[in-house]
Amino acid sequence: MRIVADMHTHTISSGHAYSTVNELAAEAARKGLLALAITDHGPALPGAPHIYHFGAMRFIPETICGVRILRGIEANIIDRRGTLDLPEHYLRRLDFVMAGLHEGCGFDGEDSATYTEAVVNAMENPLVKAVSHPGNPLFPLDSEAVVTAARRTGTALEINNTSFSISRKGSRPNCERLAELIARLGAPLVIGSDAHIAQMVGVFDDAVAAVTAAGIPATQVVNASLERLLRFLGLEE
Repeated sequence: MRIVADMHTHTISSGHAYSTVNELAAEAARKGLLALAITDHGPALPGAPHIYHFGAMRFIPETICGVRILRGIEANIIDRRGTLDLPEHYLRRLDFVMAGLHEGCGFDGEDSATYTEAVVNAMENPLVKAVSHPGNPLFPLDSEAVVTAARRTGTALEINNTSFSISRKGSRPNCERLAELIARLGAPLVIGSDAHIAQMVGVFDDAVAAVTAAGIPATQVVNASLERLLRFLGLEE
């Protein structure tokens, strides 16, 4: 399975990442990727950029080093209603809105039912195209309910490569369970590196292995084809 676009990357603007947009794009080109989503953290996360950052992403060229650049965000879900931490008129300016749950955003210490409700409600927002690292054990979810909602709303669930190694310890069994459900129920899927430095761009080995083991075909992975990805995002040429 060839992943043609890295849909989860962070620049120095996230406050705890270490490369620029140009550095990420150059690495994406070196690894033969066709597209790259810049998904810095939403402003509720400590150290994240101000909301103006996301309005100013129009200054980023559509193509750098021959790689299609998708202006995006990893927004934070901040309550059980599925509210995101960026106003709608900013979200509408972006090519790709991914939403997820993170520590330190004022929505910690809830139970699985509450987090599941929050994620499902976020997926009801047509601007939300994907849910980031839903296998995070710090925010336990009812996996079947989330995958069922993903299929119904057409929202992609992410299998996040760093969840198998660097980040969110204990995610592996949750990610493998999610992959099995995605295969069985037919929900859309996106694979991301969650790169916080240029060298990590395009590193998908663990995520691809989990997806393949679950029997998910490449046709179900939205970023295994540039044409399919652009169609999924409503950005057809």
